[in-house]
Amino acid sequence: MKNIVILISGRGSNMQAIVDAGIPGARIAAVISNRPAAAGLAWAAERGIATVALDHKQYPSREAFDEALAHAIDAHAADLVVLAGFMRILTPAFTQRYEGRMLNIHPSLLPAFPGLYTHQRAIESGCKLAGCTVHFVTAELDHGPIVSQAAVPILDDDTEDTVSARVLLEEHKLYPAAVRAFVEGRLQIDGLRVREQR
Repeated sequence: MKNIVILISGRGSNMQAIVDAGIPGARIAAVISNRPAAAGLAWAAERGIATVALDHKQYPSREAFDEALAHAIDAHAADLVVLAGFMRILTPAFTQRYEGRMLNIHPSLLPAFPGLYTHQRAIESGCKLAGCTVHFVTAELDHGPIVSQAAVPILDDDTEDTVSARVLLEEHKLYPAAVRAFVEGRLQIDGLRVREQR
């Protein structure tokens, strides 16, 4: 059984998708948020999942918050840390601590459009496709070995909201599948590539 700790900052729709997937061999050990009012905490608690609220504003530095966060994660013996809309830039020491066992999902086809406002930037750039990427987390923002990607078309009358909604549907399928592949030991990191054993 693999213990999974999920980090959120808001409603945690990807967290919900992972929990609802009921991945064999996976136990959602805890959900942690840097925002005490995050709606996803209540959703997880209602389902009997341990929750932790760590308000990043209460810490004097990014390093101090990350140390507290690591302590909370380690208290649940996490085999895998899953970032699900966790809106914090993590320190290099933190990412190194969980190297090879921390996943993120980003709403673009990386390496295109790291950071924020991905869908609007894709539309403004004339892209024909948008999408999402699951990747292992490294110290470089929205970088790291890519596990899987999904693409959707960008239509002529699309807005940021319509593209976002279309991509989110794919995220909710892609992320649980990637977590399952990790739990089953099918992901092998080879430089910036991830090879998945079938």
